Amino acid sequence: MIYPQYDNHCGWYELLESVSDYPALQGDHHFDTVVIGGGLTGAAASRRMAENRPQDRVLLLEALKVGQGVSGRNSGFAIDLPHKRDLEMASKEHKRKLVNLNRAAIDYLETQVKTYGIDCQWSPAGKYQAAVGKRGMKFLDHYESLLRGFGEPYQRIESDELSGIFGTGFYRAAIHTPGGILLQPAALMRGLADNMPDNVIVSEHSPVTSIERRGKGLRIQTATASITCGQILLATNAFTAEFGFMQDRILPIMTFASMSRPLTEDQVRRFGGQFDWGITPADHAGTTLRMTQDRRLIIRNSYRYAPDYNTPAKLLPVMLERHYQAHRERYPQLEDLEYPYTWGGTSSLSRNFETFFGPLAEGIYSAGCDQSVGICRGTISGMMMADMAAGSQTSLLEDIQEISGNPSRLPPKALLKIGVPLRLKMASISSRSEI
Repeated sequence: MIYPQYDNHCGWYELLESVSDYPALQGDHHFDTVVIGGGLTGAAASRRMAENRPQDRVLLLEALKVGQGVSGRNSGFAIDLPHKRDLEMASKEHKRKLVNLNRAAIDYLETQVKTYGIDCQWSPAGKYQAAVGKRGMKFLDHYESLLRGFGEPYQRIESDELSGIFGTGFYRAAIHTPGGILLQPAALMRGLADNMPDNVIVSEHSPVTSIERRGKGLRIQTATASITCGQILLATNAFTAEFGFMQDRILPIMTFASMSRPLTEDQVRRFGGQFDWGITPADHAGTTLRMTQDRRLIIRNSYRYAPDYNTPAKLLPVMLERHYQAHRERYPQLEDLEYPYTWGGTSSLSRNFETFFGPLAEGIYSAGCDQSVGICRGTISGMMMADMAAGSQTSLLEDIQEISGNPSRLPPKALLKIGVPLRLKMASISSRSEI
C-alpha cells in the first residue's frame, strides 16, 4: 500500500504561523462513523455527519497533518462555474445543477470561515481566464461563447487594461467571472480541523493499514489503533484504489507550483499591478497564476502521471526552472524575485471525465475523480456523502447523484506509463505559447 507523504516544500503549509496537534488514537475504539481522509471532502463529510447525527461519535482519520495533503496544495480557487467540458457537453439543466452544487459548497465554507474567524485570505475576487497566443485566444473566444449561451455574467478585458491588473503585458485578453473565491488552502484546512463539532474526533498521523468486515460492522486498523464502526466515508480521492476500490478507474495526475517571497516595496513599484487575483489558462495545458493578498506570486504548470501519488524530490529543481522561465516571460522587471517553495499536488481524473459518488460496498461510501475542481466538488461531495450515509434526502443529494457517473476503466498500467506521459508531452508542445 502506498501512503501519502509530506515533502516539506508546500509554501501554503510552511507559511502557517502555528499548527495545532491532533495525536493518533491508541488502542481499541468504537465510533458510529469513521471518515478516512482529512482533506476538503473528509472535513465536509465529518462536519455534516455530526450535524446530521449530533448524538453519534464521528472519527476523522488523516494520514498526515490536515492541510499537508492535496487539499492544502492546490492553487486556492473555489470555482463556481463548470469547467469547459461540462459547459460544452452537458445540458443546461445539468450545468445549472453543477453551479448550484458548487455555490452551495462555497456558501457552506464561507459560513465556517465567518463563524469561526478562519484567517485563510478568503476573497470573493472571482477568477480570470486568460490567453496569450492564437491558440489561447481561440480557446478564450470559445469559452466566451459558452458563457454567453449559459447566461452567466462575465467581463471580457483586453491587453491594455490587463497590464494594469496583472502587472504584465504578457496576456492578450482575459475573461473575468465574478462568482469564484480565492483563498489560502492550507490555512482553510487547518481552520476547518480546529473548529469541528464536539462529537468529531480528529486523529492525525493515522494512515489506515486495512479495512475488513466484522459481522454487521467494519474494523479499521492503523499503526496504533483498532477501530470498529458502523460505516465508513472514504474521502481518499486518488488513494481510494489503495483500499481495493475504483482500481483501474482513477488517473492520478500531478501538477507543480512555486511560490515567491513577498514583493518588497521596490518590487511592488516595479510590478505596477494589483493584488489578490487569480488566472487560469484558457488553454488547459497553460500556466495558472496567482497574486496573493500578501504580495506573493504563485506559478503552476507542468504535469506528470503520478501512480506513486507523491512528489519526487528530484523533479522539484526541474519544475522550479520551468516556473522561473514562465516568470521571466511575464515579469522581466522582477528578475530578482525568488521562489523558495516548489511542490506538487495530485488530482484524480477519469478517462471519460466522469466523477464518482455513492456506495462502494455495504456501509462504505466514497466520492472521487474530482477532475481538478476539488475545493467545491470535494466539499459538496463530502456533505452529500454524509447526507446519504445518514439517510437524509435533500435536493442537493438528488442533484449530485444525477450529475455523477461511472468512471470508465483505464488501459493497463504498462500502457498508461507510456501513453500518459507522451500525451502530456504533446499537450505541452502544443500549448507552449500559453505556458
